[in-house]
Formats: sequence, structure tokens, C-alpha cells
Amino acid sequence: MRIGLLGGAFNPPHEGHLKLARLALEHLDLDELRFVPTALSPHKPDPGGPGPEARLRLLKEALAGFDSRCRVEPLELQRGGTSYTVDTLEALAEREPDQAWILLMGSDQLPGLPAWRRPERIFELASAAVALRPGSPFLLPEVAGLRPSAAWSGRPGELVVLPATELDLASSDLRTRLQASPDEDPGGLPPQVLGTIRTENLYR
Repeated sequence: MRIGLLGGAFNPPHEGHLKLARLALEHLDLDELRFVPTALSPHKPDPGGPGPEARLRLLKEALAGFDSRCRVEPLELQRGGTSYTVDTLEALAEREPDQAWILLMGSDQLPGLPAWRRPERIFELASAAVALRPGSPFLLPEVAGLRPSAAWSGRPGELVVLPATELDLASSDLRTRLQASPDEDPGGLPPQVLGTIRTENLYR
């Protein structure tokens, strides 16, 4: 199977995440796409907000009725602690051998790839698909075993480009808007996610 992995805090999940998923499903011939919520990101300080259980609930709400090929992969939340992509990929590869994995990310993440834990091992196990984001051009990072490719063959180590999401959304901005004006729609949230945020008084 060809499986896409979209990781992040999803704090909260928004339309930008869903647009990236749509692009990946359309352009990568995926059999399945898994959203992988982090327990604790190694690249960003804890921004606060709801705990892991609430973030997982919001993500499931965002995916309700979205696409039957999409589901939540709770492995990092179950493992707890700091979430490292290489640990997740090794666990998945051991649990589900002979699958083809591809990481989905925005172009803003590319410059930081060499600083990820064991990036060369990551690309022994998976490829990457990058969607352009405003203000973040496509810059090929220097990571052993990573090479540009026009399309994803299913083999690891390939870096392919997806079209831009054309949605300049960031969870940090949405959190700020929700905290500043909790009774207003900040824009960019699926209706069911906004409804749960209001019902449970999150981000206040």
C-alpha cells in the first residue's frame, strides 16, 4: 500500500491541513492517508491549549465525512513524550512491513529537515511530498539519501513537489484569534471543529 503521513500538533486542525490532504490524495495515488498528531513537538515549544485527548477529538471531528481513505494514526500520542518522526517511521515499518510511506509537509519545513533526528534514516524508510506555502520557496535540503523526483515511485528517499495549498493558515494564528474573540468565527476551521471548540470552551 502507498500511505501518506501528515504529522502535526493539529492545535487546532484547520482547512489548510485538509487542503494538503486533498492535494496528496489527488497527486500521489495514495491508498491511505494517516493524520499523525504529535504528543510533543521537538521543533516548537509547547504552545498550550487543549491536551492530547481534546486535540485528538478535534482531529477526528475534522475528518468526519472528509474522505474514506483518511484516518487518525494515534501512535505518537500513545507513545507519549517528544515525538520524533524517525521513531514513528521505525515503529510503523516494524508493525506494517512492506508498506510504502511518504511524509506530507509544507515548504516552510524544508530548511529544518537536516536538523531533524537521524534524517538519513527517515529517508531510508520514507519519501516526502512538499506543498509550497506563501513566503517559503522550494529549497532542496542537504540530507543524505534524499533526491528530487518528478513523481513518487513508491520507493523511499524521493522528494516530490505538490501544488500550493493557496491557504495561508497557521494554527498559531487561529489560536490567537480564538482567544482574542472567542465568540467570533476566526475563519479557516471546519464547522464541526469550531462547534466542538465552542461547546467545550476550548482556546479561551
